[in-house]
Amino acid sequence: MQTEAVNGDRLNPSYNLPLGLLVVATGLILVRWWLAAGVAGFAVFLAVQAATLRLVFTAEALDIYRGETPIRHFPYRDWQNWEIYSEAVPVLFYFREVNSIHFLPMLFDPEGLRTALQRRVPR
Repeated sequence: MQTEAVNGDRLNPSYNLPLGLLVVATGLILVRWWLAAGVAGFAVFLAVQAATLRLVFTAEALDIYRGETPIRHFPYRDWQNWEIYSEAVPVLFYFREVNSIHFLPMLFDPEGLRTALQRRVPR
């Protein structure tokens, strides 16, 4: 799988979602400090994930890497549907395989994701 990553479409990270959550957490400080701390903690978690996880679209599958280590492999032949929610402010990527459903927070370039999906897994 390592050589496929070199030849595939590797998406760039996006920190928009974690930064947006940090802005929300800042506003929540005035309402409930513990709620603000929880949202800020989740934002930091997502920022770390954005920094370490990579989506790579190869000829046969979507591969997920943590650094240079492959951790998941999703063959396109098993895909039934995909969607990016919401159009205006992408926050969630959904795809359904034959036996499972996956939701991923938008931690990567949304336009690169859309382009790779339309090229590799057309609807």
